[in-house]
Amino acid sequence: MLTYSFENRGSDTLYEYLYKQIKKDIISRKLIPHEKLPSKRMLAKHLNISTITVESAYSQLIAEGYLYSIPKSGFYVCEIEAGGAFEGYMPLAKRNLPVKGDSQSDFNSDADNMHTWTASATQESQFKQVYFADFVNNRAISANFPFSTWTKLMRDAMAGDTSRLLDRPPSAGIYELRCAIADYLYQFRGMSVSPEQIVVGAGTEYLYGLIIQLLGHDRCYGVEDPGYQKISRIYQANQIACRHIAMDKYGIDMEALNESGADVLHISPSHHFPTGLVTPVSRRYELLSWASEDADRYIIEDEYDSEFRLVGKSIPSLQSIDVTDKVIYINTFSKSLASTIRISYMVLPKPLMERYNRELSFYACTVSNFDQYTLTGFIKDGYLEKHINRMRNYYRTLRDTILSAIKKHDYYDHVTIREENAGLHFLLKLDTDYDDGEIVKRAAQNGIHISCLSQYYYEVKNAVPHTLVINYSGIGMEYAEEAIDRLLKSLFT
Repeated sequence: MLTYSFENRGSDTLYEYLYKQIKKDIISRKLIPHEKLPSKRMLAKHLNISTITVESAYSQLIAEGYLYSIPKSGFYVCEIEAGGAFEGYMPLAKRNLPVKGDSQSDFNSDADNMHTWTASATQESQFKQVYFADFVNNRAISANFPFSTWTKLMRDAMAGDTSRLLDRPPSAGIYELRCAIADYLYQFRGMSVSPEQIVVGAGTEYLYGLIIQLLGHDRCYGVEDPGYQKISRIYQANQIACRHIAMDKYGIDMEALNESGADVLHISPSHHFPTGLVTPVSRRYELLSWASEDADRYIIEDEYDSEFRLVGKSIPSLQSIDVTDKVIYINTFSKSLASTIRISYMVLPKPLMERYNRELSFYACTVSNFDQYTLTGFIKDGYLEKHINRMRNYYRTLRDTILSAIKKHDYYDHVTIREENAGLHFLLKLDTDYDDGEIVKRAAQNGIHISCLSQYYYEVKNAVPHTLVINYSGIGMEYAEEAIDRLLKSLFT
């Protein structure tokens, strides 16, 4: 029986401490692959803690890929070594995504019957209108932005040492901001990086351009298929060879990756857009193993909304388990603050940072000193943490409002909700005969801007039809129920 003492858990909650102890035992192989763990009730009784505490710890370990569950059997340890069989893994309790090679899904029959539709998800709808609700684009609600705090911090920056505001900042950004970001990553993402590894820039698109120059234009870049299409368009606009790599139910398909010829892999393993998949730790080690096989291989880890996992702890980053300097970590404040706050950053492996300083430090930093010092104060004074916590609660309430509206709707029996716990979007599978183009058209006619999962595929033959991507971050709370009512009525009446 697992036995742990909670006397020295420090500031951790009971479930966080239990989760960390079990995870440590799995990594050290004190708990061996496929070993059965005690039931939630049995372990709770043995440790004299609540069943909910054990359930929370087990759920987090399942989400990260350290445990898997078998219905009516129990919980088992995953094989986490690179190349392991990783049998039985199910990232979320209700995961049922149709994926390539999944004989249990209706993937093949639906894909064979779907009408070909290649409209880009990044393009505006053909219907030029003002939408009642936009489930496609991100937009911060003005009432949620901390204007008074931001204004105060900007005034403080201008009232202090004003000469620093007019000094030319280092190419990688002012040192104070990079220190604040490094501390934030350590405190809230468990990442141990130095400020000297961080490069600040005006938006991730600018940082992608720096990476291309840093690694060389002769590299072949692999991107997820399906995926966020702007990424591949940026690479293609820079005349970079780009391969769209198929995914399976654990993330990037390793066979497809090896066949692609890619040197650099751009992925979002903590919350894939648009499927919502969380890449388990076993596949993460396989990806790191792939990168380590060639000196020229790198992985770009894009964590666009890691702060907004709504159930359990945030998924640890791939960078935090990289010991071979192969992961370029990239993130932005556009999700946590507002899309118009054009401040992003990347963490470069130390050898690449040395190359950046030699070859690219002639570039001027693209973020103004005013904004950098304001953001520095926002992070250091604890405002960012408070804002993220407040927004996480807000988005959880908004998501629950939307899910409740779906579940109590007359047409609820025609839909299936998927991937609702990680990040700011979820999937809605429809029981309909309409092709995806008609679905988008009918929703638009009723004032709803929506996209379908099939729009995000490069290989149309692999596209999963009849599945909506519900991005709810820009929906006003007061409009949520009517927005869902309009959407479902447009599709089923």
